[in-house]
Amino acid sequence: MSGTPAFGMVRANQNNKETLKMTGLRRRLIALVLFCVGASLGLAGPASAHTPDISTGKIAPQGERVYVLDVGFLATDLERMFQDTMDERSGVDLSPPGVLEEEIGKFVGKRVAMRDETGRACMAKVEKAGEDPTNQDSALVVLRFDCTGTTGKIFYDPTKLLAAQGSKGKHLVSLIGTPNAGETMRYPQDPPLDLAQPMETTAQLMKKFFEAGVEHIVTGYDHLCFLFALILWAHRVWPVVKIVTAFTISHSITLSLAALNIVTLPSTLTEAAIALSIIYVAAENFWSRDVGKRWRSTFLFGFIHGFGFASALTEMGVPQGAVVPALAAFNIGVETGQIAIVSAVLPVLLFIDRHTDGKRHDKLVYALSAIIGLAGAFWFLQRIGVIPG
Repeated sequence: MSGTPAFGMVRANQNNKETLKMTGLRRRLIALVLFCVGASLGLAGPASAHTPDISTGKIAPQGERVYVLDVGFLATDLERMFQDTMDERSGVDLSPPGVLEEEIGKFVGKRVAMRDETGRACMAKVEKAGEDPTNQDSALVVLRFDCTGTTGKIFYDPTKLLAAQGSKGKHLVSLIGTPNAGETMRYPQDPPLDLAQPMETTAQLMKKFFEAGVEHIVTGYDHLCFLFALILWAHRVWPVVKIVTAFTISHSITLSLAALNIVTLPSTLTEAAIALSIIYVAAENFWSRDVGKRWRSTFLFGFIHGFGFASALTEMGVPQGAVVPALAAFNIGVETGQIAIVSAVLPVLLFIDRHTDGKRHDKLVYALSAIIGLAGAFWFLQRIGVIPG
């Protein structure tokens, strides 16, 4: 009999451990969704989640040792960098016509350079600065570099521009009109680009677009909240497989159509619609637990999210010489990141099932769904301009 109390104590300790384990899992679940809310409040990233700090630089020779450089940005990225460096133009009145464009040209002109092997800089002149005529959501700065006063190889240096973009900055460089024409992605730590050297191979570019796709979905807090809300009631793997497959098929269609400029939508409309889709799937958790049929609505909403993915790919500037490989690599990267996230969340949900006799706590799902819905509402109001971005 003396062993009975000890046995009871062991059982109690085991129960306490299980309770603590369950509590920890619930906290991790709640923390994951609170992360979504943190993103919507600007703590984890931009509201649109489609601002990957990517710029483009298209270099075209214009005669002997003269080059024209087109530098492109997503307008919101340029606005952020411009605001961060307002001390450079203290006292300048930006309201008169043309002054803002002139200052934007100066901002970029200070941060890109061409020089020879000795470090002698080419003469630079800003020819144009303003809205990109081919993309209403982007800005374009055109510079002309006269390198006739230099000798030897010419190097293109966007280091200061990448520094202004941030630690995750990327600069897709396209060199056209030369025997070694091609594309390459530059990062903050990269040295100046030797224009006499061959550009990256298709395989190297695909690797970088794959990584960009993974980064986009992992930091795409709105997409993650959408997927997370869809599977909160999941008790089996197969319904989740159908949801992910439906989402993949539909968003791959619109991603491809938009990236190839066959069908496009304004990014403001797309971003607002994505936020509404988050609100809908979060609210649906309050009146339906039938995860098995959710692949249908997921398929429809996936078309909208595909346009969102395409905006990120467009911001990168799809290489004209490798459109299909870049598109495929980016899409595979998105899917890889998506599967990794779902694979991390689903086991937690199934673990809760095993320790609650398959009866997931309603309050938990309702609370998480409410938080996701509020995040979606915040994003929606922000994206239509009701709440300042």
